[in-house]
Amino acid sequence: MTTSAAPLITERTPELQRLLAHVANMPPIRVAVVHPCDALSLSGALDAGAAGLIEPVLVAPRAKLESVAARAGVDLSGLAIEDVPHSHAAATRAVELAREGKVEALMKGSLHTDELMAAVVCRQSGLRTKRRVSHCFVLHTRHYPRPFIVTDAAINIAPNLLQKADIVRNAIDLAHVIGVARPKVAILAAVETVTPLMPATLDAAALCKMADRGQITGGTLDGPLAFDNAVSSEAAHAKGIVSDVAGQADILVVPDLESGNMLAKQLMYLGEADSAGIVLGAKVPVVLTSRADSRESRLASCAIALMLAHHYRTAPP
Repeated sequence: MTTSAAPLITERTPELQRLLAHVANMPPIRVAVVHPCDALSLSGALDAGAAGLIEPVLVAPRAKLESVAARAGVDLSGLAIEDVPHSHAAATRAVELAREGKVEALMKGSLHTDELMAAVVCRQSGLRTKRRVSHCFVLHTRHYPRPFIVTDAAINIAPNLLQKADIVRNAIDLAHVIGVARPKVAILAAVETVTPLMPATLDAAALCKMADRGQITGGTLDGPLAFDNAVSSEAAHAKGIVSDVAGQADILVVPDLESGNMLAKQLMYLGEADSAGIVLGAKVPVVLTSRADSRESRLASCAIALMLAHHYRTAPP
């Protein structure tokens, strides 16, 4: 499992401003910030608190946390702190807080993604659902007319067909929460035709048939689609593709983590995409951050976690 970096944005972008305006009337949620023992993760959590998105509960060794805060010039007075001996204990305690209903989301600090997610998906965690957990990047670039989702680029390394079905379901749920009533889902492969030599094309065709049979609902699926056909109507037309999804995808489902991770990073660094990242499939949303994430990316991720948490109050996952 891995997380990805966001571009080093130095000011709030129009997309972030719109996102923050959208959630302005939502009360903040209590979030367990897991081992925020570096300046970036600590300041990112406190920024989200100052923006009215979260009420951070810092789960970390108190002495280490205070040392980081002192070096960063950050004031911890008045903040809730759960003192634990190390990062592994921080992950365990954060999951306990979520299971007990004392927080409504988790946020990764300076520990490794594997360490946090192992605690979340543990059978004894109490946070598992019938769904496979998966990660969604919500991206926006000026080169595409609307925000879109890339999944899964951070959790599932080589998902099988049933795991991909859950990845699609999670992404559709997220699209609904952020305001896309019936998202168009492109199942990506290297080509747009089904061939036994490329297993990703077989999975894409099977996922579309699952949607036809009502096994996946809430969105319109098509695939296999190559990336150009998924995002460009001109490319789709040139290849004679007739599709309700081609050229206007809201969700891009990648074949595996490696392709998804490279795609997301290319969009961020070369496509100038703003980003937010969230894990779905557990009973609470999980904000995954990277050391290279900007504060803006962390704020956007917390805003999406806020929307999901409020949604989960009436429609638990």
